[in-house]
Amino acid sequence: PMVSEEYIIAFGWATQQDLDDIVSLALRVNDFLSGVFYGVGIKLIDFKIEIGRVWDNDFMRLIVADEISPDSCRLWDVKTGQKLDKDVFRRDLGNLTDAYTEVARRLGLMPANTTSLKPTAIN
Repeated sequence: PMVSEEYIIAFGWATQQDLDDIVSLALRVNDFLSGVFYGVGIKLIDFKIEIGRVWDNDFMRLIVADEISPDSCRLWDVKTGQKLDKDVFRRDLGNLTDAYTEVARRLGLMPANTTSLKPTAIN
């Protein structure tokens, strides 16, 4: 659920500086992801990330503490508008594995001739 900045500060979950840093980090992630996806013909519609704290002695820094995948993003093909994310499953628009494979293929994470992942038995 949405929690206002005032409540976050009042409950001591984060300081105003933390919130400013979180917004800055989220904007950097947005800029980076938008460019990477657009470069392979995918439009980043939105995404969800979680931010965590890492401590090094007395020094604290904020980090992205979450996966970034088609499960946490909405991704559309730039030319056709075809959905390449979890909405394929939610809206029964086709094979989710094919959509995720297409994203991985475009990002160069799978061979170009890959069209679908086939489940294999684990022995």
